Amino acid sequence: MRRACLYLCAALVLTTLPCLAGARRFTYIYEATTSPPGGFESENWVTWKTDKPNDHAFDQVDFRHEIEFGITDHFQLAVYLADWFYEDGHSVENEGFAYADSALELIYNLSSPAADLLGVAIYGEIKAGYRTFELESKLIAQKDIGPLVLAYNATLEATWEGEDLEEKDGEIQQSLGASYEITPHLLAGVELLHEIAIPEWREAERGFFFAGPNVSVRGGKWWATATALAQLTRAGDEPNFQLRTIVGYEF
Repeated sequence: MRRACLYLCAALVLTTLPCLAGARRFTYIYEATTSPPGGFESENWVTWKTDKPNDHAFDQVDFRHEIEFGITDHFQLAVYLADWFYEDGHSVENEGFAYADSALELIYNLSSPAADLLGVAIYGEIKAGYRTFELESKLIAQKDIGPLVLAYNATLEATWEGEDLEEKDGEIQQSLGASYEITPHLLAGVELLHEIAIPEWREAERGFFFAGPNVSVRGGKWWATATALAQLTRAGDEPNFQLRTIVGYEF
């Protein structure tokens, strides 16, 4: 009950924030399309992670507030104004709310998922916060087949943390998703994630797999998309369950 109330409060906070954004079919996967030139959009995210294998009392709620700008027909820029979170549990040293970081995101679309054989885009993100710095790159592929959309992301992350940013870690992630348009106002699909951590950039750890359904609803310029993922490997320090909701409004 405590966890359900926590996520409900987080969702209410998200939906009361001003939202602006292009409708997304997925929440853990990026699509190859970009905002039109002059477009001004925003997305507000809530991600609830809970029940680690080594800490069943663990709860974490992450918040992101993003504003997107369409620069050209192929280039999009986005700013994450603030990433912040709440967490508690037996394995958590400092329970409560905290600011995490802010970020700059760049996406360049190379081909169209509808008009070309395959839609391809490249993604870069620079993230910085208190004693943390991160670089993230993605290769995004997408194919539209009528009402069905297939998407794939290959991601490489490099993170520096600590007082002098002396802690260096990496992560490789692959994600695959499918979404079907049931009606213009209702879409449903599935998302799969595979994550491999590389501590100190020395030796890759055992990978973790996550999978689950998603649903997206659209009404006028407003939309909301949610994905529920379960850890299939159920090991390590990753949560066994996570639920992400993104709410947006398109100008």
